[in-house]
Amino acid sequence: MNLPVFVPSVAPDIEAIIQSKLTALEADHCVRILFAIESGSRAWGFPSPDSDYDVRFIYARQPDWYLSIEPGRDVIELPIEGDWDINGWDIRKALGLLIKPNPVMLEWLSSPIRYRWNDAVCDRLIRFANKTTFGESCLHHYRNLAVKQWDKHVGDSPDVSLKKYFYILRPALAISWIRQNPSVQPPMNIQALVEGQSLCRELIEHIEGLLALKSAAKEIGRGARIPMIDAFIHDHIAWAEVVAKQEERPDLMDEGDELLRTIVKRDL
Repeated sequence: MNLPVFVPSVAPDIEAIIQSKLTALEADHCVRILFAIESGSRAWGFPSPDSDYDVRFIYARQPDWYLSIEPGRDVIELPIEGDWDINGWDIRKALGLLIKPNPVMLEWLSSPIRYRWNDAVCDRLIRFANKTTFGESCLHHYRNLAVKQWDKHVGDSPDVSLKKYFYILRPALAISWIRQNPSVQPPMNIQALVEGQSLCRELIEHIEGLLALKSAAKEIGRGARIPMIDAFIHDHIAWAEVVAKQEERPDLMDEGDELLRTIVKRDL
């Protein structure tokens, strides 16, 4: 049994506003956006009617900026206004995170909603990311994310914010994915996470029901906790804690440095 097909999309008038904001940002900060994507419930597969737009981007500055003795700030964060949550990372920061590896960067590169996408640069970044993706290392991220969200938003409460419930369920499903497909990066979209692994029919039915509630409820919507989903979450948190370890990884620093120089000098 699979969940109903979900097609991530952004209305043309909304995308036009986002493109305008990105263009202004490039001019104001003197940067070149390499890619910009949606990272949030709209890309994860469980938006509410009033979900905001979580735009994330990677950018490069002029070459001289990277030659300073004192490192500059490597993040650009616009003030959150209304439905707009827009921020990004410098390419040097992004490559450093990929080497660790960093599942957030891996997800950004696999987002189903793209606002800007430099094909040449992104192709190189994805090929580099494929060398740094190690399933068990990523378990640390997903386990810590699930535990943090559970402790902050659920705890002993008999009901839960539907939005926050999915914030916990998605990393639990990612852990389950790694458990079943250790050599394949977990997809960003919750529907693909469910479809690409073996889960019991009853659990999928509960997830489908939650998705239906979430799609009709505002961001503040709440609902009763579901024992089977709670058990699934805790089982995979516990498994990840036992299994997760730092794997031996190849030294990719020189290759990362070369890629950074290539991108900054606009050789791509």
